[in-house]
Amino acid sequence: MTEAAGLVPKRILVTGGTGLVGRAIEKVVADGEGRPDEEWIFVSSRDADLTNAAETKALFEQHKPTHVIHLAAMVGGLFKNIRYNLDFWRRNIHINDNVLHSAYETGVQKVVSCLSTCIFPDKTTYPIDESMIHNGPPHSSNFGYSYAKRMIDIQNRAYFEQHGCRFTAVIPTNVFGPHDNFNIEDGHVLPGLIHKVYLAKQTGSALTIWGTGKPRRQFIYSLDLARLFLWVLREYDEIEPIVLSVGEEEEVSIREAAEAIVEAMDFRGELVFDTTKADGQFKKTASNAKLRHYLPSFQFTPFRQAVKETCAWFSANYANARK
Repeated sequence: MTEAAGLVPKRILVTGGTGLVGRAIEKVVADGEGRPDEEWIFVSSRDADLTNAAETKALFEQHKPTHVIHLAAMVGGLFKNIRYNLDFWRRNIHINDNVLHSAYETGVQKVVSCLSTCIFPDKTTYPIDESMIHNGPPHSSNFGYSYAKRMIDIQNRAYFEQHGCRFTAVIPTNVFGPHDNFNIEDGHVLPGLIHKVYLAKQTGSALTIWGTGKPRRQFIYSLDLARLFLWVLREYDEIEPIVLSVGEEEEVSIREAAEAIVEAMDFRGELVFDTTKADGQFKKTASNAKLRHYLPSFQFTPFRQAVKETCAWFSANYANARK
């Protein structure tokens, strides 16, 4: 029916399809953002081990995608990164090389990979933008992950120059939302705090926040990021990556983020900052000027509303949430 209407069907393979961003894309597609000429296939590590070249190739030959959103990665919060920099480097390098090469070999028309603002140089001027990725070493706490993600940008350029492949990447700021990893030790800051507040509320104890609470972050709601991913897949034609973020003025401190969670979960206890714990990077403010050039009127979900929705999801799905 779609071919009769003059539309060439797209088969869109999403790696890491059961993670935070994959679930968000699945939801926005199901809620009306999908198009009749698009068939969406969400795969996870249960479907194939992407560190294995043969399994990756077999996955691509099985599904025959025309387009790929590449989200699969070994990820973790600050403290997990500090412990396992080599593992983060090796696993992610293998995954990315296998996915991009399988996409090339099977004739995929477009790949959109997911990078992270942690790839930017540690010593830099702010705000950081797309032109500054390779201007110096990343923060030492997660150099393995950061360099592996930077290499996707190198591969995208090389596949385009040598083979004409339309491989690009997006750089989101700190993503959060339903289906996140809420593990306190290994998760990212916001879901970790949500889990901590939930437990502190249950036990009637104080809420202990690691670090000073002063570092600042731009948080992007996973459902907003999902809508932007669809736009990049369909409309964005550059090989150069694009930062997907709320504006610089939307940056919040870890303390402010904690206070938003405390308010959303109606926590009445004491807040304690454990300053013996590391803060990580103080800030990594990113410019969304390029995004605003393309989409001047895109509406982001207000931070407190997004936090409220995420806390409600976590509380309702506590038994099954990743934690």
